[in-house]
Order: sequence, then C-alpha cells, then structure tokens
Amino acid sequence: MENIYMPKLSNNMINGVLVSWLKGKGEQVTSGEPIFEIETDKVVCEVEATADGVLSEMCFDEGSAVNVGAVVAVIDKA
Repeated sequence: MENIYMPKLSNNMINGVLVSWLKGKGEQVTSGEPIFEIETDKVVCEVEATADGVLSEMCFDEGSAVNVGAVVAVIDKA
C-alpha cells in the first residue's frame, strides 16, 4: 500500500481544501497521474499518484479541509 498525503505547498500552509477527485475508488492509477485537486490560499493544483495500482481509499470528501501531512488517499500497489 502507498499513502498519498496532503502536501505542504508553502511555508504558511496548514491545510488545503480537497476540491475534486479525478479518479474514483477502485480505479487503476499510474505513478505521476493526477488523482485529486486541492486548493490553498494561492492556487488550485493537482496531486499525483506516487505508485502504480488501484485507488483503494478516498479518506476525505470533496470540500473537506485537510491538514498538511494527513493521508488523503491509499493506493494498493499492482
């Protein structure tokens, strides 16, 4: 399993809003492929998968504020 964490995009960032899921639970993902979008005070950006496999857990709903370092998704490696 590979955890995908909420990244820290600036020194002041404490959390970000999960704007949208680009993949669904049970879908195949490849490393480097965007799987969700987050919004900070300054930008909306995509967060990529860090491993090949299946998106097995989506830990937050769209619109949720997620703390930096929290597990947002889990990929079961192929």
